[in-house]
Amino acid sequence: MGSAIELDFLDLGWSLAIMAIAMVLSNWQRLGLEGQLFLATGRSLLQLLVVGYVITAIFELNHPIPVLFILGVMLTIATQVSRNRISQKIKGLFPLVWVSLLVSSGLTISYALALIIQPEAWYSPQYLIPLTGMILGNAMNSASLSGERLISTISHNQLEVETYLSLGATPKEAIASYRKEAIRVSLIPTLNQMMVVGMVSLPGMFTGQVLAGNNPLNAASYQILILFMIMLTNILTAILVTEGVYRRCFNEQAQLKKFIL
Repeated sequence: MGSAIELDFLDLGWSLAIMAIAMVLSNWQRLGLEGQLFLATGRSLLQLLVVGYVITAIFELNHPIPVLFILGVMLTIATQVSRNRISQKIKGLFPLVWVSLLVSSGLTISYALALIIQPEAWYSPQYLIPLTGMILGNAMNSASLSGERLISTISHNQLEVETYLSLGATPKEAIASYRKEAIRVSLIPTLNQMMVVGMVSLPGMFTGQVLAGNNPLNAASYQILILFMIMLTNILTAILVTEGVYRRCFNEQAQLKKFIL
């Protein structure tokens, strides 16, 4: 395999023309998206360049503390994004999502590093940072989808939930079907991705490694690992988030809280 062609700042400048064309098309069709496209272009350019420089520095340091720090920042941002996507701001939602993402991603990544990849150092930034980024990027969607779906379903089926409670069901039994549905819904995007991968879409890990000059079969192996890790992390996240959310929907007397009613 040949070595990857490196892009310099001039090449990045030419790439901006792609977004300029998109803005022209938006203006031509009167979509009113020019401002958002400009902002998105600037943010993506700035954020990715900053991340590139930061990760380069972390690679050079090759020490666990900066690696753990950047992982903590990524986890906190993912938690905030997930929390903001859940319309009902339940008390204690942020720590619930934070712990759920930490546990689910931590278990999955630890398994992959310890038994499959086996880098020389457990904190190897070459593996730990990109793996965590891909896993958290998907897990935060699972957290927000499952949490939002469960809350909205309970809210729209108050009478049914209260009927179950009046017949002696526990809160967990009363919302069991809603919780299962919320978990299923949160996994649909990942399932769809796994069904068409390689036939319709070529995922980022695979294309990135191929562009970097790596063997396509090795790139495919890594992509398979990533997809399996994403699925496990997403289902763990959805289980933990919905478990915590439903508990916060009821008071100590097993009654629906006022914010649900």
